[in-house]
Amino acid sequence: MKLLIFGPKARYDQYRPEFAAALPVETVFCTAHQPSLEAAQANPDIEVIFADAITPVTRELMDALPRLKLIHSEGVAFNAIDIEAARERGIFVCNNKGCNAVSVAEHTLMLMLMALRCGVTGHNAVRAGEQIKFKESFMVSSAPELGEQTVGMIGLGDIGQAVARLLRPFGCRLFYYTAHRRPPEMEAELGVIYRPLKELAQTCDILSLHCAVNEQTTHMVNEAFLAQVKPGTLLINTARGQLMDNLAVRKALVEGRLGGLAVDTLDPEPTPADHPLVDLPPEIAGRAVYSPHLGGLTGGAFRRAHRNMWNSLQLILEGQRPNFIVNGL
Repeated sequence: MKLLIFGPKARYDQYRPEFAAALPVETVFCTAHQPSLEAAQANPDIEVIFADAITPVTRELMDALPRLKLIHSEGVAFNAIDIEAARERGIFVCNNKGCNAVSVAEHTLMLMLMALRCGVTGHNAVRAGEQIKFKESFMVSSAPELGEQTVGMIGLGDIGQAVARLLRPFGCRLFYYTAHRRPPEMEAELGVIYRPLKELAQTCDILSLHCAVNEQTTHMVNEAFLAQVKPGTLLINTARGQLMDNLAVRKALVEGRLGGLAVDTLDPEPTPADHPLVDLPPEIAGRAVYSPHLGGLTGGAFRRAHRNMWNSLQLILEGQRPNFIVNGL
């Protein structure tokens, strides 16, 4: 079997599980500077693709690979894969469900705390020799504790559930919205209360995004949604940048509708320096906290993900169904 990998060889060498070495697989890597379609056309006998989160796997690419059986996301997201085209061709599309839930949840709490407690601006003040000046201004700012906040989670999948488990000991009031309400037993176990999206927006101090990107959720945080949030709301995004309308979020920050923004994901990636949510006016720049899409990039998350990917490949070799199919086959 021939495997095409969109991702760096060093990462796959680092996290390849021991059992993978014994599988009858020829591996081809597509370099960062090589067009993905070109790599596919050069290897028409490819049967499996492992794809990173940002490389598009298009209908045209699939057409170049008549023997393709499986496209496996290296992460949880699969929005860069044309799942409809794959379904039409009988190609399984799979993800690594839950592999990074704990890692992203930890990152979410870090961003919340950094935004609430001036993690970046305080750091910069100390480095600039302005520690006392900053401290004195902070003492009269009535900075909130995390436990005092009402947190609304939009999405309650594996990551949202992990966030709820980490937040509960802080004492936060926890609310959530999903398209399909979770069972009462899960709500009780997590200590979360369901609210319709509009009510969630109107009542929560912190809104944290934990949903997948699809036709219904793309740009769900838009001008109409942000008009409903209470002034000073903190928006956290460790899901996907495509969930936010960049210009609408910028406007809400400038007008004070959003009190702060803390994001691990922006659209597009790579994110340019002149991005509307990065190149902010000086008077509001300190209310934004960024990380470069690191939430799920822990060793534990990668080990779990790569073990699952190679296990799915082995199942394909054995003529069985792979794990975590996301395109309805």
